[in-house]
Amino acid sequence: MRYSKQVKPISYLKSHAAEVLRKLAESREPLVITQNGEARAVIQDVTSYEETHETLAMLKLLALGTRDIEDGHVAPLEEVVERIRSQRRKTS
Repeated sequence: MRYSKQVKPISYLKSHAAEVLRKLAESREPLVITQNGEARAVIQDVTSYEETHETLAMLKLLALGTRDIEDGHVAPLEEVVERIRSQRRKTS
């Protein structure tokens, strides 16, 4: 996606806030806000924002898992399964 099509000055945002919010919700494309000709902020609808943060959280978990593997913090599957079963028996 090219964000260059979704660029508006802050004055536009101030005078068309309701329209901007409606378009954000409909298109789900972020909008770059400029001030004095420079990009200053990006706004997006709440659903897209939440999806972005969920995606980032999953990527962080994958990176942490990869680091654990690289550092040798691994265990055989059978061991892990037995440990989980043992814990379940204790709580039952």
